[in-house]
Amino acid sequence: MKHFLFTFLLFFTLHLFAQIPAGYYDKATGLEGNSLKSALHNIIKGHTELSYSDLWDVLKESDEDPNNSNNFILIYTGRSIPKTSVYPDWNREHVWAKSHGGFDTNPPAGTDAHHIRPADVSVNSDRGSLDFDNGGTQNSEATDCYYDSDSWEPRDAVKGDVARMMFYMVVRYEGDALDNGGIDLELVDYTGTSGPNFGKLSTLLQWNEADPVDDFERHRNEIVYSYQHNRNPFIDHPEWVNCIWASDCSSDINSLTTNTDLSIKYYPNPVTNILTVNSSSPVKSILITSCLGQTVLDKPTAANTDLKINLSALNSGMYFIRITTAHGQTSVSKFIKE
Repeated sequence: MKHFLFTFLLFFTLHLFAQIPAGYYDKATGLEGNSLKSALHNIIKGHTELSYSDLWDVLKESDEDPNNSNNFILIYTGRSIPKTSVYPDWNREHVWAKSHGGFDTNPPAGTDAHHIRPADVSVNSDRGSLDFDNGGTQNSEATDCYYDSDSWEPRDAVKGDVARMMFYMVVRYEGDALDNGGIDLELVDYTGTSGPNFGKLSTLLQWNEADPVDDFERHRNEIVYSYQHNRNPFIDHPEWVNCIWASDCSSDINSLTTNTDLSIKYYPNPVTNILTVNSSSPVKSILITSCLGQTVLDKPTAANTDLKINLSALNSGMYFIRITTAHGQTSVSKFIKE
């Protein structure tokens, strides 16, 4: 009973009082894009390495069931199982699959608890090294998960968790010589990847927004930090995801920057491939970038307030549109090309 009370109080205290260490992100403050990515890499690299066997105990603590401190949660099924459980009741799932980087179970990447989660053995096998994307066939055991020949869709409650783990891995492993032979991990916007690449970036960006950071994830970040002495910056600052990969540092990519004389609405039509832009103020220019930060449209306009943009040349995926008016006001939002 005393052990149960202590564990509960520790969990409760972490929720109430856990804070980002003072000055931890100072060198990243005010940066964006690749400069921000590089600064974060330098902050979180060189963490205290765990052994692969250490993870059996670390994961039971990091993924503790908030409703039962004697249990922990398996990522894909959401099952709560006793901490006394051992293999084959569960195993250690590399969310960034080992084969996508060739680090196997070797430190630091192969034992980095920020991307390793407890999972049902059979479901872990079903997921294998598949990329992440929406759709497919319902998994027979993890019934809230779906998969096809080249992708895996986790349950809704952990989609954001998965996305932020993937963003962490790309920033943490940037080719440093001491990191598993200098692996350089990258997110790409397609599935069926190989080597150090992983997809699908546009889907992960959507999941990051659809499933915001919650207390379970914050607790997990604190526990892993207590062992590894580095943090997942995208749990502490989820807005940095769009700041790096969407070329926008607003706190919410879904919110338009509005002023008293500016109101912009977007109407993407998947049938005609026409994006209609209605603005209350004359538009000076339109910039459309892909989720990889690549410019796909950058054009001045004739100060119109009702514009039609042909999207037929764009591949399917998420795009970000920046409208600048003749008065110098800017609005940023996203749209999906189906």
